Amino acid sequence: MLGVYLLQCLWLVRIRTLHISGPDSDQAVRIQMGLQQWKHGTVAGTPESIPSETATGEPSAARSGQLRVRDRYDQDRSPFYYLIAAAPFLIRPASWTTGLPFWHVLAVAPYLFFGVMLGGSLWYVARRLYGNAGGYIALLLYCFSPAMIAGVAGMQSLGEMGAVWGAFGAIWTAIAVAHTLYAPREVVLWNWRRIFLLGLSLSLAAGNQFSLGVLAPVALLLMLWVAPVRKGAVVVIWGAACGVALVILFAAYFFHQSLFWQGMIHARWLDFEPRALAASVAYRHNLEAIFRGSPSLILTLPVALVVFASWKRARYFGNIAPLGIALILIVLAVAAPGFPGEGFQLTALVFLFVFIAGVFADLLETRRGLLVMSALCGLLIASAAWNLVALARAAGQ
Repeated sequence: MLGVYLLQCLWLVRIRTLHISGPDSDQAVRIQMGLQQWKHGTVAGTPESIPSETATGEPSAARSGQLRVRDRYDQDRSPFYYLIAAAPFLIRPASWTTGLPFWHVLAVAPYLFFGVMLGGSLWYVARRLYGNAGGYIALLLYCFSPAMIAGVAGMQSLGEMGAVWGAFGAIWTAIAVAHTLYAPREVVLWNWRRIFLLGLSLSLAAGNQFSLGVLAPVALLLMLWVAPVRKGAVVVIWGAACGVALVILFAAYFFHQSLFWQGMIHARWLDFEPRALAASVAYRHNLEAIFRGSPSLILTLPVALVVFASWKRARYFGNIAPLGIALILIVLAVAAPGFPGEGFQLTALVFLFVFIAGVFADLLETRRGLLVMSALCGLLIASAAWNLVALARAAGQ
């Protein structure tokens, strides 16, 4: 299934090559700033590297996105974001500007990796929570989601799949670590691999989008919920993971203490505009983005919410957690109308896939399971066919 997802992404890359022969402006900025840091040590997203036309905060006519800067520091993303974008071009650093064949594939290579790994992680989590049925429902929703494909290879992609994978991994790794605390062993030292993985996930999330760092305290609350009898161990493990994340972010600044400190000060850790919560257009915009990102949710999400609200069996931690995280992310997206990207929406979408998979996996175990399976299979097959037809049509435009 992930192979089909990868082929769809590569097909979209091919379509992209037919429309543009070089990098778009946002992509060019990412790659150029990342290469400058890799080659010359000029830390990306700092006054040393941000081009003068972006330092004003005004986008050029050719750019679809915008760097939000303050004192010439990127407020939304750390150098990690730029280093990832430029990494595939380290072999031939100048080739992306000189028409190297398949340079488009190189440009999206990190995000192809993140997309495939996110799909695998989604399947693994849903399968562990809900069994094989839940795992494959979540994976089907993911693999034929236009947002997950465009997030990797779309013309408007801002390279946010690393942040999405990091956010998803941070939450579920935190929950997994908390479950191990009931074992009668020295849990802190025994969990060093999971602590490192949690720290890496947090650094991927916050390093690619500072405002996703808000999930760190959310992860702590979930850990305390899962293991209330080991609060001390929870805090120690969470603190150690945050320490690992900070070290990785410090390394992304190439261990420049002053730049790292200033970058943390200038970062928008909480991008929250309360007045936006009173604007109906903000809710409409974000809901449209979510349903456009996965049209099958137009039917599956309302059904899952009704079942969740009316059926006690569906209201347990495995369903409550992903729904709660998705709602938090949607609220954050609504309250951050000026954020240049869709990191909140994409991450919320993945958690909604988990929630829907959990509810429908429960429905499949009822007496009407065969009817539910027939309806769900028909919907997922129709959604997949629609997505493939849309990709085929895009090639002819």
